[in-house]
Amino acid sequence: MSNYHQFLASKAPSAIASGFDPTSLPDHLFDFQQSCVEFAVRQGRTGLYLDTGLGKTRCQLEWLAQCGEQSNGMALLLTPLAVAKQIEREGLSLGYDVRVIRDQSQAKDGINVCNYDRLDKIDPDAFGAVSLDEASIIKNFNGKTSGALCEAFAGHRFRMCATATPAPNDHMELGQQADFLGVMSGNEMLMRWFINDTAEASQKWRLKKHAEQDFWDWMASWARMAQGPEDLGFDGSKYKLPHLNIIKHKTIGSNVKPEDGSLFMGDVSAINMHNIKRQTSDARADVIAEAADNDEPFIAWCDTDYEAASLKARMPYAVEVSGSMTIEKKEENLEAFSLGQARAIITKPSVAGFGLNWQHCHNMGFAGRTFSYEAWYQAVRRTWRFGQTKPVNVHLVVAEGEDQIGRVIDRKSDDHLRMKAAMAIAMQRNAGRSSAKTVKYNPTHSGELPSWL
Repeated sequence: MSNYHQFLASKAPSAIASGFDPTSLPDHLFDFQQSCVEFAVRQGRTGLYLDTGLGKTRCQLEWLAQCGEQSNGMALLLTPLAVAKQIEREGLSLGYDVRVIRDQSQAKDGINVCNYDRLDKIDPDAFGAVSLDEASIIKNFNGKTSGALCEAFAGHRFRMCATATPAPNDHMELGQQADFLGVMSGNEMLMRWFINDTAEASQKWRLKKHAEQDFWDWMASWARMAQGPEDLGFDGSKYKLPHLNIIKHKTIGSNVKPEDGSLFMGDVSAINMHNIKRQTSDARADVIAEAADNDEPFIAWCDTDYEAASLKARMPYAVEVSGSMTIEKKEENLEAFSLGQARAIITKPSVAGFGLNWQHCHNMGFAGRTFSYEAWYQAVRRTWRFGQTKPVNVHLVVAEGEDQIGRVIDRKSDDHLRMKAAMAIAMQRNAGRSSAKTVKYNPTHSGELPSWL
């Protein structure tokens, strides 16, 4: 039976490694970061899912430096808006040859950092290695754009997807990233391990119970995921986050009216949420402006333009970053807050919720939030991340009926924690097991054509 079990184990899918043995690693990487880089370099095409503040950027820079040198000398790091300058500053401080580029004419040997917005202005074939920073945002691209992204780098030996939040409740996203990396197509991943749950109206894909271990073992063959160093088998005692204070405020005197004319609000849904948000916009802004009325840095998060207008009317000293601004203006205002030139900022999680390090700030407020767990998680984690030295205060304004949003986000948070725990166990279970490497075929049989050909 043991031989039979070994035979079955040998049939389990495992990502094929396309990398190489890494050269010496720099001292600025901690032990668990070095372990991640070593794995990623050997794997070649890999996922790096380290939580906020665990040094994901440093790992990417070292991986790009080594893989770029191993290929044609040019590496590309695609990032969300305004993160590019931040990465450039960090990379230069660590001694990397790194620069921000706006088009292909500015690309050089070394690490080239470019915003996703400018993807059409670069030549993918000019780079030997590519990493997608905050790769979870590719699910927000339309099918044509994400398909073009996969196609543009399909022939690259070195590819990486890096994010702190691979979606636990949207397995299509994991499929997209595996597809981009060339590990497995999203459709094959779904067919192998998932079932379309017709019990739910949404018919979402869910992981088959009997396939869970096999799925996470497959994930561990091409990715590294961690909430802290201990998930990777290292000491995590120094990586303890300060306290997070969620301070809930109820809007008072906002005269919220049910959209259907009934006497009671009940739970808010995605359909009537904007009706409630519009009615309470000024009341929410009053609460946030009062919370920000001090000399400390403050982030005011909003979801709509009318919420932003209400906040700006009460916080004229704050810089604003909105989707309608030019890229240059967005970068200018985000830099102003990042460097402390502006005390407060008004923006949306969809605009500035990914990648930025704002540990200089420990106070924020939400004029409202959506059902998106990722938007909430990423926005809070701009300040509540490893490296933050003060307790983080999050002011959350809630209108009547919005408790349902909190319950949905809490459920998704539990899913996220279960996913990371399952992945940590899989990594420990597969420790020391190397991925299969591509083997060149060396024919030994000399064939002969039949006489009639």
